[in-house]
Amino acid sequence: MNAIAIIPARYSSTRFPGKPLIHIGGKTMIHRVYENTNEVKLLNDVIVATDDDRIKNEVLSFGGKVVMTSPNHKSGTERCAEVVSGLNPKPDIVINVQGDVPFVASDHIEKIVSCFQGNQVQIATIMKRITEEKRLINPHITKVVFNKRMQAIYFSRTPIPYIRDVNHERWLHAFDYFEHIGLYGYRSETLEAISKLPEGKLEQAESLEQLRWMENGFAIQLAESTFDSISIDTPEDLSQVIVKLTHS
Repeated sequence: MNAIAIIPARYSSTRFPGKPLIHIGGKTMIHRVYENTNEVKLLNDVIVATDDDRIKNEVLSFGGKVVMTSPNHKSGTERCAEVVSGLNPKPDIVINVQGDVPFVASDHIEKIVSCFQGNQVQIATIMKRITEEKRLINPHITKVVFNKRMQAIYFSRTPIPYIRDVNHERWLHAFDYFEHIGLYGYRSETLEAISKLPEGKLEQAESLEQLRWMENGFAIQLAESTFDSISIDTPEDLSQVIVKLTHS
């Protein structure tokens, strides 16, 4: 099985412009994401997908692979799909690694790849058990519920399920809640198909792209990990990561 990782990285960001090129412990963020992803032995290749020459030049400077893509893409999924459209032969599996996760866990990527041992799997992603109430109620933490086949039933920014007749402070003791970690794996033909789908009502309501795929009948396989994922969305997030590095 031929599996590759694509790292979508754009310079423009409302909350943190130039994010891929910020320095974390002597290396740019895109360098750290690439380096950590490239350590996964199950991957046949790692490619950065960008629309900015500054990011392209940075990737080339540390010996990475990069493909220039359209500046009109609205999501990393679309950017990944453009890269795959230009590959021959096409990979069996594509892992979409977010460009703002400098310490991406090998465990996450390995478990996503392992999901595709089942031929019926179209899309796969990662979840982690929630152990703190503040994460359960945080709308920036996406929650997921799933069926007995470990396929996603729904993703939401609110705690799901709602437990009737139990005080919300006791919910973590009454039910096993899981948060979604936003790495995805797709079969190449599935990636091509979902990249062409129009935005749906569920996605509009929750602002979660994966609901578009589910609304159109695509199943999402889940794998559980115990490893955290630290993403940098704002300068404040960066400050917290630097503090952790300093004290580690």
